[in-house]
Amino acid sequence: MERFTRLFGDLLTFVYHCFDRIVIHGYLSGLSRPEQVVYFLREVLEIPVVSKDVLSQRTDDYRNWVEAYAWNHKIPIEWAEKGLRKEDHVLPALHRMEKRDAFGVYFIFKSMEQGRTFRISVPKFATQDPNHRILAHQRSRFTHYYFYIRDEVLGPIIVRVASFFPFHATYWLNGHSFIERELERAGIGFHKNDNAFLAADDVAALQAAADRLSPAVIRQQLDYWTLILGPKFSKKERGQINLSRFYAITQIEYCRNFIFKRHFPIHKIFERSCEIGLWRLTANRISEIFGVRLNKRLRGKLATVIDQIEHGHHVFRAYWKNAFLKQYEKFSRFLRNELCSNNLRDFGLKKGLDHLDAVRKRFQIITDHFAGFQAECLNVHVDFPLLQRLALPITIGSVRYPGIKIHDARIIRLLEVLLHGGNTVGGWTAKQIHQAVLTTFQLSPKLYGLNQLRYDLRKLKGHGLLQRDGSRYAYQLTTKGVQIALLLLFFHKRLCGPLANSRFHHQPDPAHRPKSKLETAYHKADKAIQDIVDLLAVA
Repeated sequence: MERFTRLFGDLLTFVYHCFDRIVIHGYLSGLSRPEQVVYFLREVLEIPVVSKDVLSQRTDDYRNWVEAYAWNHKIPIEWAEKGLRKEDHVLPALHRMEKRDAFGVYFIFKSMEQGRTFRISVPKFATQDPNHRILAHQRSRFTHYYFYIRDEVLGPIIVRVASFFPFHATYWLNGHSFIERELERAGIGFHKNDNAFLAADDVAALQAAADRLSPAVIRQQLDYWTLILGPKFSKKERGQINLSRFYAITQIEYCRNFIFKRHFPIHKIFERSCEIGLWRLTANRISEIFGVRLNKRLRGKLATVIDQIEHGHHVFRAYWKNAFLKQYEKFSRFLRNELCSNNLRDFGLKKGLDHLDAVRKRFQIITDHFAGFQAECLNVHVDFPLLQRLALPITIGSVRYPGIKIHDARIIRLLEVLLHGGNTVGGWTAKQIHQAVLTTFQLSPKLYGLNQLRYDLRKLKGHGLLQRDGSRYAYQLTTKGVQIALLLLFFHKRLCGPLANSRFHHQPDPAHRPKSKLETAYHKADKAIQDIVDLLAVA
């Protein structure tokens, strides 16, 4: 990451890293296993026969409580329709809560979803206890409640509670919301758009706030809302069985955000990063970035793709097992590198919430490696696809035009005549251009005939470098043609690297260049040209 920051330091406003999205699953430790449920019903509640009706009664009690809670607090409660994006639907309610500077539940969704429950069955053979029943885990559809909360510490969060035993809960947090609340309490000014900070009065304080998101802070708030919104148990029930919650991380995203001063270089950098990633981010390099050794027993995905989420919004992804690195640009203001994981065991990490700091350290190292790989690939003179595209043939309709090679002396001579001829060439016919090439380079018609010239003109016209003046057979270079002609001539004179460097948004850092003889030669040429410019400036 340091190499990436140095490379684009003059274009960056600031850089920060934080947890973005965290999904936590809460297990009710005292009622997670079948034998615990049997003990709770028969020994604590003194119910002789464990049946479906007994479990359903606890579900009905919780449903009635949720309906009464929504009614008493005037909270909207609705069924989630198919295809509805819940976050967009509840956004007006959140804005009203923010205007009042209030905290608490502001919306409740009901949804029929698959969840983990228990199946009760009678033993096939008679037992000594006639009331004995067999409980086993199963998945079935039942009601889940989504509580949308504005928390005073974590900001907007979502709590989903299952209405059936064992009452599992799921929590959605956002690290940017926590940072926002921390900066507001500290009185530090900032500008936040959607899910990113685009400006901050104190960048160091912003990063410090991101680092303060700890397991203790998260557990305290989750315990509070679980106690308020979760299923109810009496004091007697809590005294005879441990009903604490165990929090496990099921999905986590860690991001690095590069905020640019101007929007024009972001798309170019991202576009080139995608090309580099698809061609150079091989399986071995992906394994190096993730810090593991590649072997044949690797399970999961190992690939690089570009996804189009919506029109004009592309995301580059590098998959590794159940995790992936992704990069995307947003709002034409920032570039984000993000590491997402659905199974922390891939990294040798434990999923318990107490191990969040270990996850942060490991993900920081991986995102550092990814940013360093991109910086190394971008920190060159000659690594751009323009000449590669020109060298490839193109097909327009049913017509196929050959590629333009930099070592083609005929094309170089023709471009030099067209470029030096100025606007006058725009009125010349093919015969006049042919005569100019022969005169300039002292060629005979046998070495470069008129038909050869027409073939070259057709090739330039197919690539969009040359245009014809209306219905007349008079040619002139297009705007793109002028730029390409200049660049090809620079290459032909073997000064393309240092001179064409001014066409890019940054000058490569010699301290972090790749180990390449060609790149070393270009840096020497850069220094020589700069010395000449300095001498001319002094003179």
